[in-house]
Amino acid sequence: MKITVVGTGYVGLVTGTCFAELGNDVICIDIDAAKIERLKKGEIPIYEPGLEELVLRNYKEGRLNFSTDLKSAIEACEIIFSAVGTPQGGDDRADLSAVRAVAKSVGQNLNGYKVFVNKSTVPVGTSNEVKDIIASQTTHPFDVVDNPEFLREGSAVKDFLNPDRIVCGVESDKAREAMEKLYSPLVRAGRPLLFTDIHSAEIIKYASNAFLATKISFINEIANFCEAAGGDVTMVAKGMGLDDRIGPRFLHAGIGYGGSCFPKDVNAFIQTGRDKGYEFKIIKAANDVNQIQKKIIVEKIRKEFPDLVGLTIAVWGLAFKPKTDDMREAPSLEILPELLKSGARLRVFDPVAAENAKKILGTTNIEYLPSPYDAATGADILLIVTEWDEFRAIDLTRIASSMKGKSVFDGRNIYQPAEMEKLGFKYVSVGR
Repeated sequence: MKITVVGTGYVGLVTGTCFAELGNDVICIDIDAAKIERLKKGEIPIYEPGLEELVLRNYKEGRLNFSTDLKSAIEACEIIFSAVGTPQGGDDRADLSAVRAVAKSVGQNLNGYKVFVNKSTVPVGTSNEVKDIIASQTTHPFDVVDNPEFLREGSAVKDFLNPDRIVCGVESDKAREAMEKLYSPLVRAGRPLLFTDIHSAEIIKYASNAFLATKISFINEIANFCEAAGGDVTMVAKGMGLDDRIGPRFLHAGIGYGGSCFPKDVNAFIQTGRDKGYEFKIIKAANDVNQIQKKIIVEKIRKEFPDLVGLTIAVWGLAFKPKTDDMREAPSLEILPELLKSGARLRVFDPVAAENAKKILGTTNIEYLPSPYDAATGADILLIVTEWDEFRAIDLTRIASSMKGKSVFDGRNIYQPAEMEKLGFKYVSVGR
């Protein structure tokens, strides 16, 4: 099939590339001409395992192209995906200005029947608004579909090609047939394709993210109680997770969630509820707990070190999660400034997010090091913010000998307390 994907951000680039990998002819559109030229040269603007290889292969084989010419791309395709950003606005609602702009451009350039697919995460009712915008610009027939993405940064390519479900909100048989044809390679591989009404599809994405965020905040509250009561949250989570009604995923206590989806989507869902006259009590509580959780690790450091002036803190991990360079809503963006305000000097390391972090955090009293060993050398305190795999396999004996102090604050519970104590560390984790 001939597909146009508008927006070459995280969702758009992964979506367009993976559709090309499935054998479709795809044009990815962006208004940023410099970005398009970089993509044509094989320069990938985001870090995502496996993506660069697929982009280069499909571009070389002619199934994947990049352009700024939206008009030609619309005219040439059967299906148009809108994958532009819906960032959090000042009132916590999703900013839909880019979605509306795409809809208007699509309407102005329709040359026959097309299916307009909203891939961006949008509040319930947005598809109706998009439909009205397109209809105001054209007399050509079209359908609007809501097809939410469920891509996890760090495993997005795998998630797209091996999804646990594909959700399509449709209003016509013709649109349903188009989406069935498009996703047929994945359906043949046994992946479930769920068709719903459009409003339900819009709600499914927000409800899914809000539930997972709630699960994270729940286990973080249990972790805080474990510290007060003397339990071990890792054992509690394991015991809970063995119940197949609960499951083990997202039951990892730590310093809260971040990223481009959970914080933005939870806030937008809460505001959408208010717009509809409904107050989400549980989801709001989960959001409140998450904000508090990010600050707890700083409080633990200050409890052990009331005066941080002149102390050096090594920080491992800056991105909001492993296997990505995404710094959006990363806990590090709240934790590190608090430590700097207290007078500490920071030596930081992240395998891929350092450059992005530098643009946000700057370099005043922050030194960016090329390895975790370099960051830890001479440090009074070690703080673990992101659970990169390489930290799990690190030579802790070498770390112990290279640090000036022996205090480790583990915001992700990646080490065993008994092992750390044997090595002479003062080890502080979450909920243990």
